[in-house]
Amino acid sequence: MSINEREIRERRFVHEVRAALDAAADDLPADITQRLAAARRMALARKKAAVTVPVPQLAMPGSQITLFDDDDASPLHRAGAWLRRLGLIWTLVALAAGLMGIYHWQEQKRIEELADVDAAMLLDDLPPTAYADEGFHVFLKRGQ
Repeated sequence: MSINEREIRERRFVHEVRAALDAAADDLPADITQRLAAARRMALARKKAAVTVPVPQLAMPGSQITLFDDDDASPLHRAGAWLRRLGLIWTLVALAAGLMGIYHWQEQKRIEELADVDAAMLLDDLPPTAYADEGFHVFLKRGQ
């Protein structure tokens, strides 16, 4: 029997009991009706007080708040926690390696561009004043 079926059966039973009690309530003496009403108010007050359950807060990595005490945790839970931490560390290492690779690639590209400009300057028969011209780099790029 699944949880939903069990809930449906419980609700039907509660509804039948409530209907039977409502039908017999008219036949009860006034003092019993008053005592039952007081008992019902007390039960509802207790139920409302019992419903307030603290909700665990999610914690950011490295914070002191955790969902479970490490003392009460099972070895499987502790291993899962270590695997999550290890996964976070490897993710950060991969991100750092990727950023370093992108930086190195851009530096190599910049060095190659400067080397092309230097080679063009050394191979050309232009006067030195042409190299100081602002449009010289544009001239070199269009010429290639």
